[in-house]
Amino acid sequence: MKAVNSRNRSEKLRGIVAVAGVSALISLPVLVQAQSGTHSGAMSTTSQPTVAPASAGTSVAQNQTIVAVASGNNNFSTLTAALKAAGLIETLSEKGPFTVFAPTNAAFDALGKDKVQALLKPENKSKLVKVLTYHVVPGQVLSTQIKPGAAKTVEGGTVNLAVKDGKVKVNNAQVTQADLKASNGVIHVIDTVLLPPDLKL
Repeated sequence: MKAVNSRNRSEKLRGIVAVAGVSALISLPVLVQAQSGTHSGAMSTTSQPTVAPASAGTSVAQNQTIVAVASGNNNFSTLTAALKAAGLIETLSEKGPFTVFAPTNAAFDALGKDKVQALLKPENKSKLVKVLTYHVVPGQVLSTQIKPGAAKTVEGGTVNLAVKDGKVKVNNAQVTQADLKASNGVIHVIDTVLLPPDLKL
């Protein structure tokens, strides 16, 4: 039953991306069955990264959705605005689970004001959806379940995960805080906006 639910969630996300103008995504396999302890691909319990975990004060977020956690954190105000502009608020408020690599405001600033403003324009909604779904991996993947390798994203492409000296990198982004748990998944804070390699800004 879990596998059926996971397929339905992935299909719904693909439909939203297609409506936004992004070409149909290839099949999105569920990378992790977190609750059953079954893992595959780039997600595993074999590595034990020591990136900064969520503080004890964030444990209350487990009864909030990923969107609610992001909306309640001033460091994610740009991300929240982007999710609203992309029409992904409702999707990431659903049961999931999802793993979100969440860029901070500073990460968006580093991308450049002009690029961010361009992505937020209505005519570029399909590009914004493409960027944001590139930050989302199906299933809940904690930092202790990550091993080096490629991981399929909801966007359809892959991100490269690397673990070195207890630190996790996603492509060229560093995970600065891990395991912000939400009711429908988990957030890992990153310091750089991830861009799909085939995106033209």
